[in-house]
Amino acid sequence: KMAGDSRFPDVDTDGSEKSEEMEIVVNVGGVRQVFYGDNLNQYPETRLAELVNCLSGGYDSIFSLCDDYDPGKREFYFDRDPDAFKCIIDVYYFGEIHMKKGICPICFKNEMEFWKVDLKFLDDCCKAHLSEKKEELEEIARRVQLILDDLGIDASESRWKKCQKCIWKFLEKPESSYPARVIAVLSFLFILISSVVMCVGTIPDLQVVDAEGNRMEHPTLDSIETACIGWFTMEYVLRLISSPNKLHFALSFMNIVDVLAILPFYVSLTLTHLGAKLMELSNVQQAVQALRIMRIARIFKLARHSSGLQTLTYALKRSFKELGLLLMYLAVGIFVFSALGYTMEQSHPETLFKSIPQSFWWAIITMTTVGYGDIYPKTTLGKLNAAISFLCGVIAIALPIHPIINNFVRYYNKQRVLETAAKHELELMELNSAEGKAAGSRSELEDLSREGKEGPFYSSRIKVSHSDTFIHLLSEEKHHRTRLQSCK
Repeated sequence: KMAGDSRFPDVDTDGSEKSEEMEIVVNVGGVRQVFYGDNLNQYPETRLAELVNCLSGGYDSIFSLCDDYDPGKREFYFDRDPDAFKCIIDVYYFGEIHMKKGICPICFKNEMEFWKVDLKFLDDCCKAHLSEKKEELEEIARRVQLILDDLGIDASESRWKKCQKCIWKFLEKPESSYPARVIAVLSFLFILISSVVMCVGTIPDLQVVDAEGNRMEHPTLDSIETACIGWFTMEYVLRLISSPNKLHFALSFMNIVDVLAILPFYVSLTLTHLGAKLMELSNVQQAVQALRIMRIARIFKLARHSSGLQTLTYALKRSFKELGLLLMYLAVGIFVFSALGYTMEQSHPETLFKSIPQSFWWAIITMTTVGYGDIYPKTTLGKLNAAISFLCGVIAIALPIHPIINNFVRYYNKQRVLETAAKHELELMELNSAEGKAAGSRSELEDLSREGKEGPFYSSRIKVSHSDTFIHLLSEEKHHRTRLQSCK
């Protein structure tokens, strides 16, 4: 019957049954839903609205929109995610869509594209969740691509380019090899030794007196400092030469810290040997001392070798709003309590509160519970004001701590999940390439060899087809898969 008749017996081709009054049944993953044409036609470009008007077009029109159709029940069948569908149909009743908790945002976006519902109907809170998931997938794709770039060797590249890549991987990626890990440990030790020498060099018993009676660092400590600076200089120059993007390398925050840690040594050395001829010796010594203080910048080099410090830095960057609230609370409290303290202490003849700006120092050390005791109230009202001020200070400091800790934990866990996901994608790519090789894909291997690759594992055309969330950035082709198919 389906082959002989292109129209359905229950459809009135003269249009006596209007689409607005039509009732259709949609079966999505075993869940039946009944819709009326007047509701669906509010959004005529959606797939459900097209179902209302497709009956007169025959089987070809119907099966281009659904997986199966029962003409007796007038029921359309779809092999899609029923949970996502229940959220999507809210657009016909409420004009907006909310994504339920537990549904993958990327899969939900694919479901919306299948039902031809525009993303503008998705609520803002759900859009933010979707954007966050997209950023995670982009980060995973970036990590996978970096690993593939490290593993792949392009035969068409010059020997200098290959050497640059090897040096860059040797210095920037400690996990790439055992010698790279050794270099990373050595760099960490040099930073530690340099910081210890800077601190020990200020101990008077370990300093020596020059011919003019001025104290200076011990020659042994100075030699150790010179060796450390030599290591830092060699490391920075090699990284600069081997970096793929020189401008981005020079403007990176950690590389600016490296320059600030190295530059004072050479500037002070230049001033010591040449500055005396241009200015007075005392001015040269003062300039050298000021530059030597800048050596404390090298302690920030530890962040390059510590994922914990990097996570803390990111958490603080993401917590600017909470830190701003903390500073605002403290600023308001400092101004109010310092003014009250100054006013209440004026009646005492031996008051220590000479002015409101001077009282700011007392308010700061009181609200932060430091309490040096150099300025303190002597009247009863002043002491009561002090008690209220440090109680308010404790509350003001404690309020934003929890969001900052949450940001730290969230970012730390996210980095671990992304690292695991990147390794999982690589394993799937290796598995797919092994299956393709076992199937005898000789032509692919020949194409890859002409492209200068070592094997199918390093090809950018390898697609991760078994993962639940396909990374589109690693493939030129677009895969359309339902959540049900992904979870099978």
